[in-house]
Amino acid sequence: MEYGSISREIHIEATPEVVYQVISRPEHLREWWPDEAKLETPVPGGTGTVSFGSGPEVKVEPLTVVEADPPRRFAFRWVCEDGETAAPGNSLLVAFDLVPVGNGTLLRFSEAGFREKGWEAAVLEEAYQDHVRGWDYFLPRLVGYAAKVATR
Repeated sequence: MEYGSISREIHIEATPEVVYQVISRPEHLREWWPDEAKLETPVPGGTGTVSFGSGPEVKVEPLTVVEADPPRRFAFRWVCEDGETAAPGNSLLVAFDLVPVGNGTLLRFSEAGFREKGWEAAVLEEAYQDHVRGWDYFLPRLVGYAAKVATR
């Protein structure tokens, strides 16, 4: 296995406009992905954090928005070392591309940059597998939550 990137395609019963809000707004993010999300403005250069867990075990990850093209594409960088600014080579790039299909949306998800982080082989494999398990858990939650928001 090469551990280069993670890709998924999923259909969501909600318009791209609704899905875009669900993947770019903290009040929606925390409903399907992290336990807490803070994002000042979902525009390129905007920064924030996502947190998983609580108490002394909380894991806080800064993120930086790199592309925001509503309702077609939203991308951010995350998982960089403390004190560094997320950039190519030191972080992972998450991208959501939205394509209208009928009354719904085809969401193309990708996360890339694992090999570019320069991790040792065991660390790379562990991080990659951890993210695969995470996205395989969270992306179905996105499908359900976006469909729920669409019916409001």
